[in-house]
Amino acid sequence: MASIGASAAVHADFGSGTWDGGPIGIPVTTVPAGQATVRVSFQYADESDPGPYPVPANAAIEGGPSSTGDRHVIVYDPAHCRDYELFAARPLSGGAWQAGSGAVYDLRGNRLRTAGWTSADAAGLPILAGLVRYQEVAAGHIDHAIRITVSHSRNSYVWPARHAASDSSDASLPAMGLRLRLKASVSLAGLPAQARVVARAMQQYGVIVADNGSPWYLSGAPDSRWDNDALHALGTLTGSDFEVVNTSGLMVSPNSAQVRH
Repeated sequence: MASIGASAAVHADFGSGTWDGGPIGIPVTTVPAGQATVRVSFQYADESDPGPYPVPANAAIEGGPSSTGDRHVIVYDPAHCRDYELFAARPLSGGAWQAGSGAVYDLRGNRLRTAGWTSADAAGLPILAGLVRYQEVAAGHIDHAIRITVSHSRNSYVWPARHAASDSSDASLPAMGLRLRLKASVSLAGLPAQARVVARAMQQYGVIVADNGSPWYLSGAPDSRWDNDALHALGTLTGSDFEVVNTSGLMVSPNSAQVRH
C-alpha cells in the first residue's frame, strides 16, 4: 500500500467535456449488427488476437484522434456479445487499423487470455469490464470491480491478470491483477451521489491493478452527464483507506475468470 501511495488521493480519470482536446476517459464504441470487419496489424502480434475486428473508421479513440497517450479503442458488438480492444490504435487509409496490441473477448464465457499474454491493457485483462459507466451510476449501483493504475508495479501478475509490465522484482510493489478494496469502515455519507455509487462499488467489489500510470486513477467512460465536481469528491479518499484482498480462494480455475460464491 505504501508503494502505491498511502497518502495519494483517488482520482476519477473520466468525466464530461474535454481535456487537452479529447474526451475525459476511455470511450466505448458500440457497433450495429453487420458491422464490417477490417484488418488490424499489430506491433506485438505474437500476443494479439489476429481478428479481423469490426472497427469503424470513426471509432472513438481515447484522448481523441490527435492523442499522444495510450489511444485505446474499445468496440462493443452486442449482436455477437463480443468486446474488441486495441492499444495504441491508429486508423490507416482504406479502413484498416494498426495497433500496439489487441484482444478479443467473448462476453458469454469466462476464459482468460493465454498465460503471459498482454491485451490492450498491461495486465492482460479486458478494459471494458472495469470501466465505470454513467448508465451504471444512474441506476444506482456498479456490479463489478473497477480498473485502476499504479505508478510502479513489479514483474509479476496474480489471478485473474495474465501479464506483467515491469522489470522490478521488488516485493513491496503491486503485481498486476492485485485487488484492493475500500475499507468497510470508510464512511461514504459525505460524498455526492455520483461519487457515492463509485465508492460503494469499491467497498463491495474493489479495484484491480490493470496498468502502470498515475496512482489510484479510476478508469471510466466519458459521458456528457457526468458531474465533474461530484467525481472530484472521490479525491477525499486516499490509499490509506484501502486494503489488499487475497482472492485466491475465489478462483475456480487459473484459466477462468469464474469465481466461487
